Amino acid sequence: MMHKIQEKLLMLSKERNLGQHSLRQIGEMVGGASPQTIKHHLNQLEKKGLIRVDKAKGLVEKTKPGWAETSMKNARLLVLPILGGANAGPAVINAEENIEGYLRVSNSIVGRKSGDGLFALRVSGPSMNKASFDGKTIEDGDYIIVDGKDRSPRDGDIVLSVIDRMANVKRFHFDKDSGQIALVSESTQNFPPIYMHQSDDYMINGKVVQVIKKPKTNSQPSS
Repeated sequence: MMHKIQEKLLMLSKERNLGQHSLRQIGEMVGGASPQTIKHHLNQLEKKGLIRVDKAKGLVEKTKPGWAETSMKNARLLVLPILGGANAGPAVINAEENIEGYLRVSNSIVGRKSGDGLFALRVSGPSMNKASFDGKTIEDGDYIIVDGKDRSPRDGDIVLSVIDRMANVKRFHFDKDSGQIALVSESTQNFPPIYMHQSDDYMINGKVVQVIKKPKTNSQPSS
C-alpha cells in the first residue's frame, strides 16, 4: 500500500509542476510534512517510476503512459503501466488506481511504435510455464505485455481474462459448433481448463502481445 504522503504528492503532481516549488512549500501543500520527509517520498516515487524528475529543467511531474526518448540515437522507450499480477488482480484491471509502477521497454522489443492501449502484468505462478510466445516461455516473475484494446481473440491466442474478479492468463480456444470457450493452462503442473460459454458473464481484458523475461543471474557462492 502506498504511503499517504506519496498518494498526496502523486495527486499534486498531476495538477502542477512540483519542481517550481521548494520542499518546504510542497510540505505545506500536503499537510505540513518536513522538507526531509518530502525529499524522501519524492525519491521513492521516482524509484517506482511514478514521477519524472529533471533537476536541470526544474521539472517534477507525474509519469504518463506512452513513450520517452532515450539518449540513444533513434531509440524509443515505451512507458507501460504495470497493473499488478495475473491470478491476483481486481476485475477493473485498467483502472488508474491499480497502477503499481511503470515498465520501460524498447519499442523494438514490443514491436509497436506506440504504447497506446498497452499495459504490463507480472506473471504469478506456473500455470503457463510451458506456453511458448515467440519462442519464449511464460514463467513466474516474467512480465507479459497486453493489448487492452484487442478484446476479440482468435482461437489459440493467449489472453488476459477476468473471471470471478480474478485475472487469468490462459490460451483461448473457441468451439464454434457448441459456443464453448476453453481457457487452457499450459503448465508442468496439472491445471484443469476453465470452461465458459460465449453467453456467460466474463471479461477478456486483452491479448498478450509480448513476454518480457525476468533477468537470469549467474551468481556463484564465494569461496
